[in-house]
Amino acid sequence: MNKKTVVELKHISKKIGKKEIIHDLSFTIPVGEIFGFLGPNGAGKTTTIRMITGLIKITEGDIFIKGHSITTDFKKAIQNVGGIVENPDLYRYLTGYQNLKHYARMSPGISKKRIYEMAEIVGLKDKMQDKVRTYSLGMRQRLGLAQALLHRPSLVILDEPTNGLDPEGIHELRNYLKKIAHEEGAAVLVSSHLLSEMQLMCDRVGVLQHGKLVTIQRIDDFVKSGGSIQVELIVSTSQIAQTKNLLHTMRKNVLSSSPAGHIIIQMTKEEIPSVNKHLMKCGIEIYTIQMKEETLEDKFLEITEEQK
Repeated sequence: MNKKTVVELKHISKKIGKKEIIHDLSFTIPVGEIFGFLGPNGAGKTTTIRMITGLIKITEGDIFIKGHSITTDFKKAIQNVGGIVENPDLYRYLTGYQNLKHYARMSPGISKKRIYEMAEIVGLKDKMQDKVRTYSLGMRQRLGLAQALLHRPSLVILDEPTNGLDPEGIHELRNYLKKIAHEEGAAVLVSSHLLSEMQLMCDRVGVLQHGKLVTIQRIDDFVKSGGSIQVELIVSTSQIAQTKNLLHTMRKNVLSSSPAGHIIIQMTKEEIPSVNKHLMKCGIEIYTIQMKEETLEDKFLEITEEQK
């Protein structure tokens, strides 16, 4: 195993009865990377996370965390992990501070200073003496994050970490995860349905569909994969039909048009200047020409539809 690899899944499968939930899943996450785990509901993301954290048994294969097997050396493997799987598990009758102090007893070397440092990072410093039952959903999520990161884990696993967070909280979480990954060298595994946020946060993404890994790519390569892009033209409303006819004679794929003069074309970036030049030469009045950036959501839906 590469010494820079924090977690490695090797041919993982999970069966419940005769049904195979996860099929031959393999991937690694190195030091300093935020890895986005994507997939529709029921794809097997949470099942995989539960196997990584030892919450359910692996049917076949093995998982190594910093070189230690989850199946044969669980204690050494799991001491490197911090995470939230689905919802934070908190004692509501205790204060925020008491919850973190209780958790700190499980790992050596966590000081009172570290507890309050994490409370400040997640924005709960002034709420540490309040009972958790008085916390909002977003505050409980923040406390769960503080609990997960308290012992400075090498691997941080977060399943839907933005649940209950307001836009400011989501922004702060993104920046903090980038800090612990890129500056402090932790590996971060994030599963979320908030794809716009995943696009801003992650270095790489893996797409799971029906328990099988469809693809793993760097986020920029994933979003921009494929040679063609969508280009929007805005032309004179009286020239819509003429423009579409010219584009068809140039063998360009017109995806849509509107009475307001908006025309969406599929072509390569390199073709834009020649198409623009030809249309202007033919007397088309072009008010705007711009590329429409494909988003992570667009690409995710495209891939999952292909798999169906």
